[in-house]
Amino acid sequence: MSAEEWVLVDKVQGQLQAELIKGLLEAQGIMVWLNSQGAARAYAVTVSTLGAVEILVPSSAVEQARKVLEAYYRGDFNDIEFEPPDKDQGPE
Repeated sequence: MSAEEWVLVDKVQGQLQAELIKGLLEAQGIMVWLNSQGAARAYAVTVSTLGAVEILVPSSAVEQARKVLEAYYRGDFNDIEFEPPDKDQGPE
């Protein structure tokens, strides 16, 4: 059994931006692994190359992830309005 290779699809500044993109990709069914420098994580550094976070996805999802990222950076998600969940509908 061979392990799937993880591929770098983006590099962003700061954990917050990385988590936002991770959530966006995961909402599309894409597994994500965030890789940040040890010192950046330990000291919450978000500037310079120490604050860089690599976003990796399985090789089988690279094409789909790049399409989602292109749409994100193009601004396709800027005007989306979310409706609050129905109050009558509790957690399942």
